[in-house]
Amino acid sequence: MKEIIIELLEEQLKNLKVYLTSKEIKDVLVVPPSDEMGDYTFPCFILSKLLKQNPAHLAGLLAEQMEIKKVEEIEKIEVKGPYLNFFVNKGILAQNVIHDVEQKKENFCKGNKKIGKIMVEFPSPNTNKPLHLGHLRNMAVGESMSRILEFNNNRVIRANLNNDRGIHICKSMLAYQKFGNNKEPDRKSDHFVGDFYVLYNQKVREDDSLENEVEEMLRKWEAGDKEVIGLWKKMNKWALDGFEKTYKTVGIKHDKNYYEHKIYTKGKEIVAEGLKKGIFKKRDDGAITINLEKEGFDEKVLMRVDGTSIYITQDLYLAKLKDDEYHLDGSIYVVGNEQEYHFKILFLILKKLGCKFAENLIHLSYGMVILPEGKMKSREGTVVDADDLLDEINSLARKELESRYKLPEKELKRRSHRITMAALNYNLLKVDVFKNMIFNPKESINFEGNTGPYILYAYARASSIVRKYKKTISYDSPVKLVEEAEIRLVKKINEFPGVVEQAAEKYNPSLIAHYSYDLARTFNEFYHTCPVLNSDNEAARIRLIEAFRLILKNSLYLLVIEPIEEM
Repeated sequence: MKEIIIELLEEQLKNLKVYLTSKEIKDVLVVPPSDEMGDYTFPCFILSKLLKQNPAHLAGLLAEQMEIKKVEEIEKIEVKGPYLNFFVNKGILAQNVIHDVEQKKENFCKGNKKIGKIMVEFPSPNTNKPLHLGHLRNMAVGESMSRILEFNNNRVIRANLNNDRGIHICKSMLAYQKFGNNKEPDRKSDHFVGDFYVLYNQKVREDDSLENEVEEMLRKWEAGDKEVIGLWKKMNKWALDGFEKTYKTVGIKHDKNYYEHKIYTKGKEIVAEGLKKGIFKKRDDGAITINLEKEGFDEKVLMRVDGTSIYITQDLYLAKLKDDEYHLDGSIYVVGNEQEYHFKILFLILKKLGCKFAENLIHLSYGMVILPEGKMKSREGTVVDADDLLDEINSLARKELESRYKLPEKELKRRSHRITMAALNYNLLKVDVFKNMIFNPKESINFEGNTGPYILYAYARASSIVRKYKKTISYDSPVKLVEEAEIRLVKKINEFPGVVEQAAEKYNPSLIAHYSYDLARTFNEFYHTCPVLNSDNEAARIRLIEAFRLILKNSLYLLVIEPIEEM
């Protein structure tokens, strides 16, 4: 229907000597906030700017022209001030949408925001402590964005940079060396490592000489001291093994892992090349810098006075390494908004170095997660560990299921895990990705309201109706849907491909989350208004429910949520 309206507008605009492309018209054409305003609205302000005429007059002019060229898919065209409102033929809309979903199935949901080969890097943790709540949002955003991009026909490479060296890593190592008594992990191994990071920060308050010792340990590590390297390998493996278990729990698998210890000395050649080209300058004290005052920043050091590199130096190398290895069409860094300055500088320097791929780099700067109690602090041990939070939500889900049903233990575990991930990921993704958010575990598990379990319940309810329908569906027969609740559900289904495309374009999974909730709520309104089984319109409504299930299942997939057939 939208394409028909776009073609109609494109043709009639030529009569006004306005030559907008179909994409330009598509970007302006919107779904109005209420059914009374039509199914699609074309605001004529863009024409007013081009033709220097009153937008309301132009809307009326277009409406007159289109009445002559009226097509059966458009029921009526109405002018409301500067807005041209299109009311589509609901019967044809329902027939076309249901038939389209049945024919294309999963391909109905495919978007067209194709870029090519894209790397998405997340969550890039430090190996001195377990993953925490902030990492859970990072992983939800990274995996959801990867799936959205794949749905838009891109090849996605999921990458992870493990920050496994430096002073913060040595803090855990020193505490273990002094107080660990060579113990093996007696709990999940990354949590075991994290305990010593917290212990170091407690002990250093009592004895500040530990600061000198940890700096000496870092120097020994960089010098290749066998004892220190042996301890580092052991504790690093503990941390990484623990991370992998958490990744498996939340449904994430990386295609490529990078490690800071392999690249931290790299990038010096890039700096030397920039110095030779005059892009960088050597100060009198020997440090190599770049002056970015013209771009609104300050002087940035790339090599210290002693000739050692800093974090941005290795990032220059890693960006080039990624492109050399994969010849990427795009690279997305899923990193919190506290690193915005760093990535602006990084991308700017790469452009100055003449790296063509720098034009395709994106910092997906997501907002921080705050608890109702306030901000988390790793060194004080007040961070909410990812595994602990998953266990807490799982316990809440399990209690809710036990209060409703009697289930075998295996099925209880399966359902409670899926409800846990739905509660967690939906809650982390429904807030605009670029905004900070407050996470409340108890609110996330609610089976009513704007939550993941509410959406799962709508899917399970629809599945139950389909299971009870014992007849053979005739997919060749016409679909007659005319009730308001039926048409609202049809229209909501029809929005999905556009939402997927928009989410990819804006790098924002929250658009899928909002759509999923609206779709589930629209279905529930239909369910309470229109009886299905044994009704006069039973066959058509079953086909509508099947279309709904397909679209909701795919939207849940994009949110890293597995559906449940029964709740």
